[in-house]
Amino acid sequence: MRTEVKNCMKLKKFGNTEAKIYEMVLPIAEEQGLIVWDIRFEKEGACWYLRVLLDHMERAVNITDCENVTRPLNKLLDDTDPIAQSYTLEVGSVGVERELIRQSHFDACEGCGVNVRLIRPDEKGRRDLAGTLLSCDRETVTVEIEGESVAYPLAGVAFVHLADFDFEADVAADGSGGAEEI
Repeated sequence: MRTEVKNCMKLKKFGNTEAKIYEMVLPIAEEQGLIVWDIRFEKEGACWYLRVLLDHMERAVNITDCENVTRPLNKLLDDTDPIAQSYTLEVGSVGVERELIRQSHFDACEGCGVNVRLIRPDEKGRRDLAGTLLSCDRETVTVEIEGESVAYPLAGVAFVHLADFDFEADVAADGSGGAEEI
């Protein structure tokens, strides 16, 4: 008897709409020194949302960054109308404990601290793990935990989040003291 595993992790690829939007937003974000972490076109209730999630290599993404991407992207979307139905555009930071869902995310975060949640406890009874991401491929995520390299099948992983965040260092690099004047 085969048991179906729901909510298991799979590496995500862009759908057609997301791929189109990615190509449109990429030059806008790069001009601002930003990275397009993810594009999500999602339905919540009766409404559709186009979410553009941004990152920066050296500092936190701030509201000015989001505005500097939103304005030209909104104009471009209005001019080209690549999405037939109505939707709400949201541009924001990917966040400090971002979820790793694409192969590019795992590649960029190799060597970083991660939190992994397994669908079922492993042989040592662990379900929530903290360690260093060593690698990920289409079938397996490998994490160093307490000096030991452990590989988990993606089918048994609920999620992987980046955990390597030092708030004080990020605020010092940003120079804003953690607050943005509005």
